[in-house]
Amino acid sequence: MNASFNPQELQELLHNLTGQGALTEAAVLLSCLGISWVVCALLRKVLKIHGAVLFGENVVDGVLFPVLALVLALVARQFLMSVVKVAVFKLAIPILVSLVLIRLTVRVLSAAFPDNQWMRAAERTLSWLAWIVVVLWVTGVMPAVMEQLDGVRWKIGSTQISLRNMIEGSLTAAVVMVLALWISAALERKIIRGTGDDLSMRKMVSNIVRAVLLFIGLLFAMSAVGIDLTALSVLGGALGVGLGFGLQKIAANYVSGFVILAERSLRIGDMVKVDNFDGRITDIRTRYTVIRALNGREAIVPNEMLITQRVENSSLADPRVVVTSTVQVAYGTDVRALQPKLVVAMTGVPRVIAEPGPTVQLSSFAADGMDLTLAFWIRDPENGQGQVKSDVNLAVLDVLNAEGVEIPFPQRVVHPPTAPEKSAG
Repeated sequence: MNASFNPQELQELLHNLTGQGALTEAAVLLSCLGISWVVCALLRKVLKIHGAVLFGENVVDGVLFPVLALVLALVARQFLMSVVKVAVFKLAIPILVSLVLIRLTVRVLSAAFPDNQWMRAAERTLSWLAWIVVVLWVTGVMPAVMEQLDGVRWKIGSTQISLRNMIEGSLTAAVVMVLALWISAALERKIIRGTGDDLSMRKMVSNIVRAVLLFIGLLFAMSAVGIDLTALSVLGGALGVGLGFGLQKIAANYVSGFVILAERSLRIGDMVKVDNFDGRITDIRTRYTVIRALNGREAIVPNEMLITQRVENSSLADPRVVVTSTVQVAYGTDVRALQPKLVVAMTGVPRVIAEPGPTVQLSSFAADGMDLTLAFWIRDPENGQGQVKSDVNLAVLDVLNAEGVEIPFPQRVVHPPTAPEKSAG
């Protein structure tokens, strides 16, 4: 059946929009929008959900508002069709459908890829495409456009594919992938915010769930486009060859990431030293691990390096680390009486822990005085060692000043040369 543009339908629509029945439709449509707004506002207040895909940041910028409005509009149109010539709802329903698709896609992409600069451009592009389709549909031009697109055909193997099939399949694939991203992002947030102290294990589970859902969504999307899934066996063989050669390092990093998360040898929050870089692990991805130094620098370390090379982890079995400092006192100081006073002073520093307690040792006899080694333990090395070491040194200095203990200056004895004695005669 050939479809063509019929101007009489557009004229009839314009005529119905100027009739008295249009006012009734507009009032019913406004009621549907008002009811949707009230329901969304009440649910946000009761459930206390803000910023989610369904609810958005405000009452009307989430997916739930246009979905409720669309459902109510469809129900209202069925009742009004027996009373008036439907015109307003013929315009409103395509607009609400486009609004649902725009809100769903933008909200899901924003949740799956937060703080991404291209989100604004994607939102504008999607909005323009959706509104163009709405205009074509309302004006009756869409059937003619679809007929022309269906006439553009080409042959791939033994299959005839039209441009219309490609566009419809691509749109279906996009919807399927957006839904898969939505479900995976929601499950990932639930898992990450779950109970338990093992954040690394929850991170691994969320990565696996996301990968599985995206893979399933990709299969559905490929089927919607018209790709024969039996061809994946050939693709799998080619992918295996690629992994064996060009993608070997990438595959090794992905496998190493899951090994690290599974065996928990490295966890988010651990203080580590890798390739002379010290810092705290802030994130473990499937391909790389992010390590943040105390000075703010971040290193992106491939996961394979964490498996094959030596990694110093100061938080693996016990987060406590020892910090040492040295002070020199003058000869003649009663070191045995001074030691317990210094221990008490170091124990009073806030970040110094009591078990194991601080110690003061007479480590060496130097040329100018006696060297005392101060050792104390902290349990939060991720907060740095410089400040706590300074606080301990200041506490020790206060004790030395109060006790009148001298910190000696370097001393040197200079022997001037003596003149040779003159012989008598």
